[in-house]
Amino acid sequence: MRCPFCGYEESKVIDSRPTDENERIRRRRECIQCAKRFTTYETIEDVPILVIKKDRSREVFDRTKVLKGMLRACEKRPVNVDELEKAISEIETTLQSATDREVTSVRIGELIMEKLRGIDEVAYVRFASVYKEFDSATSFIEEISKL
Repeated sequence: MRCPFCGYEESKVIDSRPTDENERIRRRRECIQCAKRFTTYETIEDVPILVIKKDRSREVFDRTKVLKGMLRACEKRPVNVDELEKAISEIETTLQSATDREVTSVRIGELIMEKLRGIDEVAYVRFASVYKEFDSATSFIEEISKL
């Protein structure tokens, strides 16, 4: 960290603590050359996940869109919204931990179906029917038989 007083490149950390919002870390530093003290704030770099849609366009991952789709599939089902939020957080963690910052909408759909299968089978079939674009009763029967 460059000293704001003398421009020297090295400093030592004297004190480190999170800010009130827990979104940043406040560091009290001392320049090794001039011994003057200064404060820096460290934040986590938020690299967005880009979703590659079926038409090859790209947009930033939006967890509210995922929640809306899952809520639609769980309509009139005994599913807790907290359960869905937890599932979405797990999906987001999976996407964030991947090395690639771009993910296809197909992959996101598969992750959603995987989570819904464990939460509620009816919601899973509802979501799958739209996601996989079922065009006949046979498609429904085949998907249900997989359960």
